Amino acid sequence: MSEPDAGDHDDAPPPARCAPVLAAAFVREPAMTWISGGSDRVRRAWFTTTLRTHATLPGARRRLLVDRHGRPVAAAVLTPPATAPSGAARAAWASRTLAGCGPRALLRTLRYLHAVEAETPPGAWTLEFIGVEPAAAGRGAGGRLLDRLLAATPAPGGVFLTTADEANVRLYRRFGFTTLRRLTVGPLEVTAMWRPDASERTRTGG
Repeated sequence: MSEPDAGDHDDAPPPARCAPVLAAAFVREPAMTWISGGSDRVRRAWFTTTLRTHATLPGARRRLLVDRHGRPVAAAVLTPPATAPSGAARAAWASRTLAGCGPRALLRTLRYLHAVEAETPPGAWTLEFIGVEPAAAGRGAGGRLLDRLLAATPAPGGVFLTTADEANVRLYRRFGFTTLRRLTVGPLEVTAMWRPDASERTRTGG
C-alpha cells in the first residue's frame, strides 16, 4: 500500500466505509478480542452494526484518512457530549448484534459499556474508536488522524476515551490525555483517559 497522504481526509464517511477499517485495525485489540472471541466474522459484524447505530446519534462524527488513491487507511468515531442512542436504536442494535455476533458478544459489550460509561466527564466528547489498517501501521497515519480530530472538534468539556491496550496509554499521553481511572472488566484492565480542551490546558499550564 502506498504512503497515506497526511492531508487526504474524508470528514463525513458513511458507517459502512469506516467499519472494515476498524475491524481490521482491532484484530488484536484486547477488548475486541474478548468481545468477539477472536472471530473475524464476529468482529466485522460487530463494527458494522455498532457504527450503523452510532450514526443515528445527532452530531455523531466519523473521520477517515485515505491514501493518494482514495483507499481508507485509518478511521475514527466520536460521540458528542451527553448523547446516547434512543431506546428503539438500542433495541435494534441489540437484536442485530445478537443475530450477527451471538449472545456472548452482546453480553460482553453491555458489560464493558456499563463499566466505562459512568466514567465519562460531564460535557466531554467520547473518542469511541480510532484505528489504522495493519498495512499502513507504523507510518504515522493514526497520529495524523488524531491530530486532525482534536483540532477540529470543539470540546469545552474535553475528549474522553477508554483503552484496554497498555501501548495505547503511552500514545494518548503524548497527545495530552491523562489517566482518570483504571477499571477491571472481566479479564481486561481498562484505562479511562481524558484530554482537557485547549483553554483549560493553557490555564493550568498543561
